[in-house]
Amino acid sequence: MSVPTKIAVVAFDVFGTLVHIGDKRAPYKKLLQWMKEQGRSPQPADAAVIMSQPLSFEDVAARFGMTLPDDLLAALYSDLAAELQSISLYPDTLSTLNQLSQTGVKIALCSNLAHPYGQAVYPMLPRLDAYAWSYEVGAIKPDPRIYQHLIDQLGCTAEEVLFIGDTPLADVQGPSNFGMSARLINRKGGQMLNEVLSDFVCIS
Repeated sequence: MSVPTKIAVVAFDVFGTLVHIGDKRAPYKKLLQWMKEQGRSPQPADAAVIMSQPLSFEDVAARFGMTLPDDLLAALYSDLAAELQSISLYPDTLSTLNQLSQTGVKIALCSNLAHPYGQAVYPMLPRLDAYAWSYEVGAIKPDPRIYQHLIDQLGCTAEEVLFIGDTPLADVQGPSNFGMSARLINRKGGQMLNEVLSDFVCIS
């Protein structure tokens, strides 16, 4: 691989881009659904509350003025454990990251996720140049603050960053509006990272 001088950083989304969940149980969605069944109306900012702070299930419920019954709490933690244990890397993830690092390009992660998922993924990947976990930044994509967090860490301009992810709003529209280059990856359709990188990266 060789990289054009314009691109100094490749920033990746995490879930659906570098890793995937084999046993999807969506415990946080189940929590929100239970609260809805108890009479709480869902709010547009619910996901942001969950992913922009390191909150437990009990913390989330308390934030919304509710207390979880013990059986539901046990089920949520069981579902969470099953999901975390089923996280795996896509087959091309490590090789692509290694190839990029050999070119001198910096590599960053930028992900909307709840705290336990970040803790599970971090040791699965090599040490990278910058991280923007939503629960540490206090903002979720496409909020410009999360992209700015990366820029501040890397000491680069937005124009030097290529963003790759699987969600149009968070991973293409948001970064593009911020001034980054951005490309969507279709993992469900079998697309590989090198295919998305090919417009910016020459592969020998």
